[in-house]
Amino acid sequence: MTVFLIATLDTKGLEAQFVRDFLKTAGVKVTLVDTGCLGQPQVSADITREAVFAAAGTSLEAVKAQSDRGFAVTTAARGVTAIVQKVHQTGDLQGVFSLGGSAGTTIGTAAMRCLPMGIPKLMVSTLASGDVRAFVGVRDILMMNSIVDIAGLNHISRTVLREAAAAMVGMVNASSLVPSNDDRPIIAATMFGVTTPCVEQARQVLETAGYEVLVFHATGTGGQAMEELINDGMIAGVLDITTTEIADEVVGGMLSAGPLRLTAAGARGIPQVVSVGATDMVNFWAMSSVPVRFQNRQLYQHNENVTLMRTTPAECRQIGEQIANKLNAAVGPVRILLPLQGVSAIDREGEPFDDRTARSELFNAIRLGIDGPTIVELDQHINDERFAVTAAETLIELMTK
Repeated sequence: MTVFLIATLDTKGLEAQFVRDFLKTAGVKVTLVDTGCLGQPQVSADITREAVFAAAGTSLEAVKAQSDRGFAVTTAARGVTAIVQKVHQTGDLQGVFSLGGSAGTTIGTAAMRCLPMGIPKLMVSTLASGDVRAFVGVRDILMMNSIVDIAGLNHISRTVLREAAAAMVGMVNASSLVPSNDDRPIIAATMFGVTTPCVEQARQVLETAGYEVLVFHATGTGGQAMEELINDGMIAGVLDITTTEIADEVVGGMLSAGPLRLTAAGARGIPQVVSVGATDMVNFWAMSSVPVRFQNRQLYQHNENVTLMRTTPAECRQIGEQIANKLNAAVGPVRILLPLQGVSAIDREGEPFDDRTARSELFNAIRLGIDGPTIVELDQHINDERFAVTAAETLIELMTK
């Protein structure tokens, strides 16, 4: 078992050597990977830059000939990712540690994002104090702020690198501790504030039946994280009550989970119960963030930081069509539950987003578009207890079959 230490050894060699020596002294086996391109390596690597670029399907000479730093970084990221994936498949990878500026962070985190949850991943970066979503994605990557540039060893950099290396030692040693004996099948569920009563009640039913429930907040990254864990093979069943991220994808809101939302469970054949929770709304931040083209739409200030926009009948039809198309591609069992009395806490009689025409367009699009999966229509609101219990019991039925 080994920890991969990834760095551009022409500019970060001495710092990488410092981390390697610390890890080795602590009894951790280290494989030093050179992802540099231009200057000469300051220290010797276990996996050379030539091997990295070969793994990317090219050569060091060809990359140098391009004289394009961006191309070199992208190619190095592709090569080291391929190497890390291959070693992980053999079961020999214990963790990944990287350090660097924008280039090093791009390369190191690319390799980390290809790994499943539970493999220690630590990035010491000059960018760690800012927005790191592009680097972290939906993986369990620990970003550590370098404070100063990684440009030589000094009082600050030695302290930060020592702390980071100690954290990696702790993480890899923790993996040898006795694991939990909790081997209950895992259910993934999606929730929003306006569908919380439904998901909470369904969760109680599922946990009583012996399942462990992971609840994902349907805020874009939540849906992406769930899809990734399904792809990783961790999830046994899906209670996708809250498909609001598809509304944001269709209309152009802030909380889209991207075009792959609602695809992983179907592709893997995992049982799934799907509903249309919070598809009555598209999400924006403060009122000032709402695009000009939507200024005359029906807006609802959820709080000072979140503004909701009611989806129109035409948009609901598009949302329903997309849900139907995605679920038609599923190779596993699917049930679609339609709550005829409303799809969120503010979409019911007397509430701001109550719109029977919009709901009808949504439901009709699903009815007309579905070819295979079973639709269950319930004359209830999505947050009614009976709807929640039916959703949970339906998923249990699919899973026990």
